[in-house]
Amino acid sequence: MTSLDAPRPRPRAFWSDLRFLLGIALIAASIAGVWLVVAAARHTEPVLAATRTIVAGESVASSDLRVVDVALGPASDAYARPATLAPGAIATRTISRGELVPTGALGSAGQAQTTTVVLSSAVDVPAVVERGSVVDVWAADRVERGEPVTPRILVAAVTVASVDRRSSALGSPGTSVEVVIPQADVAAVLAAVTGEASVSVVPTTGPTTGPTP
Repeated sequence: MTSLDAPRPRPRAFWSDLRFLLGIALIAASIAGVWLVVAAARHTEPVLAATRTIVAGESVASSDLRVVDVALGPASDAYARPATLAPGAIATRTISRGELVPTGALGSAGQAQTTTVVLSSAVDVPAVVERGSVVDVWAADRVERGEPVTPRILVAAVTVASVDRRSSALGSPGTSVEVVIPQADVAAVLAAVTGEASVSVVPTTGPTTGPTP
């Protein structure tokens, strides 16, 4: 038998080619990665959201919240879940309506460091001031002759709990504003009120020059 009559080698099966196997492995890994990403995006967890604006120091009940299913991924531990709402819980900061409730925004009554005080503003309170607004409380002490002195900021950047724009008993317009203030500032605020200082509530977004004496 001559060399021309020698049997030709059989071609290797394509599935035994290393490059083919590596290609299949890469495709499978890509499909698995996409599936995991889609599955993670579809995974939601129940967390709490505020149904109304809740100001700091206010009691928080289940009726003030609703359960929403959201996909938060690694950030899910940063938000309160239905099981974390304990009886007697209070808001440690203002929670806006519709906002997801951070775990740090809920505390116990023993952690409260704020209280509310009702003030009668000596100047008109703008219509933009409402529950949840941030305002500065100004005070102008009066001297013996009844003339006011230069106003000063009594408490800065406090949250409004409520606004009552009803007229007074004598028919004159008047606005009562309930504000949330740090307990450390209560003495100064009460001293100004009982000392018949002229107290004014001014939005923090307004001019910083203070009310006119």
